[in-house]
Amino acid sequence: MSAPREGRYDSIARRWLALVERRQQHFVELCNTGRWRHYYSEGEFLEEMRQLLGLRNQWAQIAGLPPVDAGADDAVPVRRIRKPARRPAILGRRYAAE
Repeated sequence: MSAPREGRYDSIARRWLALVERRQQHFVELCNTGRWRHYYSEGEFLEEMRQLLGLRNQWAQIAGLPPVDAGADDAVPVRRIRKPARRPAILGRRYAAE
């Protein structure tokens, strides 16, 4: 049995997939540094990540690669999003931001 032939547009699909994966890495960096808070609410950020994973899976399917399971632990290597801790008030003042 011979190996499947590469399709006419597989190289283009792989380049689009690489672009989507670079965007995914950018989102992971935003999450790990906490900079996502400057651009998104928590719900918006999580929705963008879901859409990005769906888009990644679509391009992977077109390129003939396996999709990433969104429920898998290694699907998106990001930390859990936590809300910033509130600073305690002393004599009616709040601590300055670090």
